Amino acid sequence: MNPTAVKRWIGLELKRLREAAGHDRAAAAERIGKATTVIAHIETARNLPAPADLELLLDFYGAPDLIPVFREMVRRGKRGKDWWIKFNEAVPEFLNIFLGLETGAARISSADINVVPGLFQTRDYAFTIHNMFGKRFGRRLSDEEIEAKVDLRMTRQATVVERSEDAPQIWSILDEGALRRQVGGPAIMRAQLERLAQLTERPNVDIQVLPFTEGAHLAIDGTFTIFDYPSEFVGDPGTVYIETRTGGEYYERPDQVRDFRNAFERLQGQAENPDRSRDFILSLAKEMV
Repeated sequence: MNPTAVKRWIGLELKRLREAAGHDRAAAAERIGKATTVIAHIETARNLPAPADLELLLDFYGAPDLIPVFREMVRRGKRGKDWWIKFNEAVPEFLNIFLGLETGAARISSADINVVPGLFQTRDYAFTIHNMFGKRFGRRLSDEEIEAKVDLRMTRQATVVERSEDAPQIWSILDEGALRRQVGGPAIMRAQLERLAQLTERPNVDIQVLPFTEGAHLAIDGTFTIFDYPSEFVGDPGTVYIETRTGGEYYERPDQVRDFRNAFERLQGQAENPDRSRDFILSLAKEMV
């Protein structure tokens, strides 16, 4: 179980319990005899709570029966290290939480309208994407920096999509435009499309193509990803992630996540089914000459 995802769940649940009990952060901090920043750091997944503080807080929130559950989750949150630490220089700050949630997810549902998602990209396609958008953070990246980011992306695929145990179920909806847009030219694009077709043979991957014939498909305003977590994350509504030019935005309120789920389900109904989508992808690959 990914430690970043565990810390996020603990923080969100403690915040939810505090608010349900009608306490603010100052009151919670006073109860454990510490600064308000200690509560803030716990609730924002920066730190794990100390065992003694955890018990006091859960009792203060009227949920002492949850102490054993939280104890176990804290124990799991202390185990292991995030796999991307060795890629530290290639990981912008905003991406740390994303990688943790992605690695810890039991199901990943995504809709992409511009490019093939990172979990499915070939190395050449990923290099071209990073080279094209290298100025996003104000300067052109060197080839060495791009290679580091591509290495990170390839490791993401091995860690998330291709891992042998507990791999998440991944359901991807791709707009036809993302498949026809020639990133890097016909040869790179053909290899990318063939890679997508290969991925559909994996038991944990489903891909649907949203064809141009569906028109504007109002269910989608842009690219988004929904993370759902293992059953141990009791009561977790999931997380929606939207990437922006300068970072990423996360939506975790139940009503927000529900809205994106409804949008995703509408897209599933509009898109070609997985079998027809695979045939469509292979036909496009043959056109890339």
